[in-house]
Amino acid sequence: MADDWTQRIIDEFRANDGTVTSAPFGRSLVLLHHTGAKSGTARVTPVMGIRVDDDTWLIAASKAGAPDNPGWYHNLLAHPDVTIEAPGEGEVAVHATQLKDAARDEAWARFTTRSPGFTAYQQKTTRIIPVLALRRRD
Repeated sequence: MADDWTQRIIDEFRANDGTVTSAPFGRSLVLLHHTGAKSGTARVTPVMGIRVDDDTWLIAASKAGAPDNPGWYHNLLAHPDVTIEAPGEGEVAVHATQLKDAARDEAWARFTTRSPGFTAYQQKTTRIIPVLALRRRD
């Protein structure tokens, strides 16, 4: 069950075709539908999504610089075929792949360029923040 703040973001996203102005997100979020790796519980989580092309979005498992990865990251590793809600697109079936090495670093640079908060997140933690590509599937 989403906390109240998260649910308000989800509701605003859905009511405004992906635009969230109550917090400074604009059209930078996607709603990630994922299944609990252990619980099997269906969940929806708003995450920053950077659109690379018509078929690919990037998401970062930053968890605001916490020492551990967010639960949704583990869920995507266990169940990589998921759905997102994307601004102007509606629901899109995607496959999640964790980026490694230079591909990860290049993708991470997109996040730190887009929002200085991501640089602060990396400075707060000793872990390398994972970046995943969500690629449209048929």
